[in-house]
Amino acid sequence: MTTPSTQTPNIAIIEDDQAISQMYRFKFEAENYKVNTAENGRLGLELIEKMRPDIILLDIMMPEMTGDEMLIELRKLPWGKDIKVVILTNKGEQEIPESIKALNVSAVVLKSDMTPRQVAELVKKILAA
Repeated sequence: MTTPSTQTPNIAIIEDDQAISQMYRFKFEAENYKVNTAENGRLGLELIEKMRPDIILLDIMMPEMTGDEMLIELRKLPWGKDIKVVILTNKGEQEIPESIKALNVSAVVLKSDMTPRQVAELVKKILAA
């Protein structure tokens, strides 16, 4: 029987740019995470409901349903209130509305400022907290 600390973490990557999504997928799979991806917020919500991830990497600007719209819907669900979320964005943190930060966001990452390795280290710290 495994203890929670030795279980493989599940991560959902909700990102419409396939190159970025695959870059993070490869990094997290190399770190022994179970990874699932979706390319917009609507598909992301469906994915999250099925997999119940430990943490979500969430892009804001996406087609069909944006990341902030998805996060609002996620936080309405009883099981979605406490899932850890890291916002991935090309916007500066100052451009992220306070309404999003108020939705229990663990971190905001400017994509151009952090390597996948740095994002993986951040995710490890968030999950360990």
